[in-house]
Amino acid sequence: MLFIVRFHDREEALPLRHEHMQAHLDWLALHAEQVRIAGSLREDPVLPPLGALWIVEAPSREAVQALIATDPFTLAGLRARWEILHWSKAFPGQQVTI
Repeated sequence: MLFIVRFHDREEALPLRHEHMQAHLDWLALHAEQVRIAGSLREDPVLPPLGALWIVEAPSREAVQALIATDPFTLAGLRARWEILHWSKAFPGQQVTI
């Protein structure tokens, strides 16, 4: 199943993002089979991130939650909250390169 995860960072946590970025990127690389797409979200390209968006392939919502729990950003306390939403892709057979 596919899930969308929308992360909201704590406002005062930008230093945590910088401090743990490499560990987070390394973690994402190790979990690329599950976290299919990941990236930060900003109001404007020049502004600091407000959070992030992932597309995750997992057997259940609980599996996504367990995955999030091991992310260095989560462990460091960067995230204020997140939403896990099941995603029904409109064209399931269509592959998209980003």
